[in-house]
Amino acid sequence: MQKIIDYIKSPRRLLLAIVKKTNFLYSDSAYLRLLYGLTMNRRLHLKRPVTFTEKIQWLKLHDKKEDYTLLVDKLAVKKYVAEKVGNDVVIPVLGVWDRAEDIDFEALPDQFVLKVNCGGGNTHVCICRDKHQIDYKQIRKKLSKGLKSGRNIYRVYRESPYRNVIPKILAEQFIEDENRADLTDYKFYCFGGKVKYCQVIRNRSICETIDFYDTQWVRQPFYGLNREARPSGVDLSRPENYDKMVAIASVLSQGFPFLRVDLYNVGGAVYFGELTFYPASGLGLFTPEEYDKILGDLLQLPFFEKN
Repeated sequence: MQKIIDYIKSPRRLLLAIVKKTNFLYSDSAYLRLLYGLTMNRRLHLKRPVTFTEKIQWLKLHDKKEDYTLLVDKLAVKKYVAEKVGNDVVIPVLGVWDRAEDIDFEALPDQFVLKVNCGGGNTHVCICRDKHQIDYKQIRKKLSKGLKSGRNIYRVYRESPYRNVIPKILAEQFIEDENRADLTDYKFYCFGGKVKYCQVIRNRSICETIDFYDTQWVRQPFYGLNREARPSGVDLSRPENYDKMVAIASVLSQGFPFLRVDLYNVGGAVYFGELTFYPASGLGLFTPEEYDKILGDLLQLPFFEKN
């Protein structure tokens, strides 16, 4: 009922839902124009993209390489990262399954993390602090749904690297902050292999905050891309091993016009999270809005094709 009320209040939201449901009717270019226009409430310029979010849409259309599938696969990418920057930053895998029904909870330790290899963000992640206190049925239901997420990301957002990811469920070693709080995400925005900003996300399960810092660890006057989160309003201490994180992000982002490298810094150790080509699928908001253009200026497109 609430969804119906929301649609009545916002016809644009209803139209967006209809477009997403009928995504198969459109070419990639036409669909992204509709998706972007309805989500961002402004026209998408693909012939001469200027802003960061416009250029992300352009990259979806024109920068397609088979290798990208390996890089968005949360399981397969571990080997790639180990070869590039060392195995010590890779969170160990405790088990891999094709179906949620096959998960062997008995073989897992008391604490672990379950996730799908083909999903974006934390939507299909299950963090277990005590396996004797979890609902196995609900976890299996959540992960079964997650196994379909890769195809949905491809169809609904036209993120082609997810198209050929073979869906798997993996269990990872549990990594915990010394304060037992949510792990802080350090997401490095890399342009042409160079780190420009670090997006810091904290307190996901309580009241998520997002701040951006430059390479000198100076808090920036903008935030994004999550439409619900706000900046913390405080200057965070420069994290331990920050220079190491920057070095890792620089190595992993070599050869790409844009790549976001997600890392954790726990107990003096740096751990790899994931690689992202299209943050918020290029549909997030920067506040102030002018930073969409400022970050867009940093993103040099590898080649230009008129669309």
